[in-house]
Amino acid sequence: MALASILILALSLALGGCTLRLGTPGKLKDLPASTTIPLQATAEPVDAPGLVPPKKAIALPPGFTIHVFAQGLDGPRMLAVGPDGGVYVAERGAKQVVRLIDLDGDGQAEQRRVVASGLQFPNSLAFYRDGSLYVGEVTRVIRLSQPDDQGVFQQMDVILDDLPDGGHNTRTVLFSPDWEYLFVSIGSSCNVCEEADERRAAIMRYKPDGSGGEVFGRGLRNAVGITFRPGTTELWASNNGRDMLGDDLPPETVQRVDLGADFGWPRCHAGRIPDPDFGGVNACEGVSRPEVEMQAHSAPLGLNFYQGVQFPPEYQGGLFVAFHGSWNRSQPTGYKVVFIPFSNGQPRPVQDFATGWLADGSSWGRPVDVVVFNGSLLVSDDGGGMIYRIDYHGGK
Repeated sequence: MALASILILALSLALGGCTLRLGTPGKLKDLPASTTIPLQATAEPVDAPGLVPPKKAIALPPGFTIHVFAQGLDGPRMLAVGPDGGVYVAERGAKQVVRLIDLDGDGQAEQRRVVASGLQFPNSLAFYRDGSLYVGEVTRVIRLSQPDDQGVFQQMDVILDDLPDGGHNTRTVLFSPDWEYLFVSIGSSCNVCEEADERRAAIMRYKPDGSGGEVFGRGLRNAVGITFRPGTTELWASNNGRDMLGDDLPPETVQRVDLGADFGWPRCHAGRIPDPDFGGVNACEGVSRPEVEMQAHSAPLGLNFYQGVQFPPEYQGGLFVAFHGSWNRSQPTGYKVVFIPFSNGQPRPVQDFATGWLADGSSWGRPVDVVVFNGSLLVSDDGGGMIYRIDYHGGK
């Protein structure tokens, strides 16, 4: 390994590899102030009899509460709020899409209906402007339409059917704010390698009918979460860094992805760390930098900007990110939801928001996605088969 790479590795290990921006090797810059938000344990909602608390306490900032919105799901992954006001879930383990309805407005779903079944391990959902539902599967993207009076989709069309299989095999779908483009995130086939297929470790952009495919951003090892910042055309993505470089390298990242951006994988990580196997002296030249760095091996997945009015002003326009949690760290990390405040369109240091799915070194839940629903925040958990609802009650 080159001397510069060794110095970077040692410096990053010493600093914990988290929430730091590094410039040229050996020079610190833009070091954020430490941000500590006190969390309080809560096992049940405030003034809400009949709601089901998590089986173990989840710590939240003061004024917030959490309860079960739905349970008994088989690998719930990404969520979407439908035009009918229902919460749609990609139930990956059951190979189906489920619609959840809170019939009486008490904060939990009383009605559960399978609206599409027999799918190919669905991971993500995106409603198009005509009400049709696009589903990201392992090797294809399908469009569901023509729901009957029970909401069950009667028509399925294959939009893309040749997506690469193997390796990171979740596919995330998202429409641009103007509905002109369908974005599809496709992870790498490996931990670190040179890909033969340019669609891997990239975010692709297509027309809604699946035509006109092009690489929008590349060098993203596994960008499971993608979203647009409200009121803008800025595409933001979470990214899972490579394994086998120790507990704290490379950092997980969140980046703003512009057309043609290259984030460096496999030769460079976080825009500043040459890969010991595929990098070199100039490995990070021309590589786009991430906007946020986070603890390595946290496995950030779904992310969403808060657009509701229920939460306090400091949460307006900020970014929530679900950490699925580590499998490859000597001390487990992740298994929580974090919040990234924004100021003047720029992200601020990461804050813990909901913690507790990791307790005494073992996990009992794995957050996957976050979505705003009637001002509340829904969190899917494919480890526990749950969807949680987080509300703000202030001083109640």
